[in-house]
Amino acid sequence: MRIGRIVFMALALLALAPATQAAEVRTVQVHFVHGTSGATLSGHVAGQEAVHYLLGLRAGQMLRVQLQGGDAVSFNVFEPGHVPGRDGALYIAEQGGPQMEVRTSHDGTYLIQVFLNRAAARRGERANYRIDVSATGGAAAAPARANDARVAGTNFHATGQIPCAREQGQPMASCAFGVERTRGRGNGQVTITWPGGGTRVIYFEDGTPMRYDESQADGGARMTVGRQGDTFHIRIGHQRFEIPEAVITGG
Repeated sequence: MRIGRIVFMALALLALAPATQAAEVRTVQVHFVHGTSGATLSGHVAGQEAVHYLLGLRAGQMLRVQLQGGDAVSFNVFEPGHVPGRDGALYIAEQGGPQMEVRTSHDGTYLIQVFLNRAAARRGERANYRIDVSATGGAAAAPARANDARVAGTNFHATGQIPCAREQGQPMASCAFGVERTRGRGNGQVTITWPGGGTRVIYFEDGTPMRYDESQADGGARMTVGRQGDTFHIRIGHQRFEIPEAVITGG
């Protein structure tokens, strides 16, 4: 009986182990003091912990984030409705550096995720940090052009089809796309929908593809951009896209 009881207790402890090892997430709602456009936030992260700062913004604002805390600390920024671990980040500091500046494309709550890099987290390290956040400007700067109407029932200024391929060696097929144009001619994002489901978002600045909605599933895939005539030829890992310049500029 005693042996059976010991085995039962050991199994019970094993069943509880995943819960105790789950990453802790602390959520902080950020409010700027009246009359100001920014705030300085500070805290610490240890092991698998993460801090999620939530900040309500309007489309067309210039969001700036600067992190200080050493090489072990990093951050990601997510657009409204995007969730860490499920959706791609708007900005990844481990790739772009500890200082971010980007024009917002949507109204809503943006999420700034602060965490330790993988190596430091595995070692159970702890680090203090300071993060400076500011948002300036307003929605008046967001529309690309006064006559750039949206497609009914969507946030897109135009929709259509582009050539695409998802797997290595796959012939080009046709993917649906929708484009949101912001901040004047040549800026915005193109959302591509795969025939079998799922999407890929490519962000343009000054008429040039600059980055994509990278997630952990992409495994750090590099984006390369070529051009033939008026068409951008974009590769993200094995994925390929052909996007006419007129898609982002509006023709």
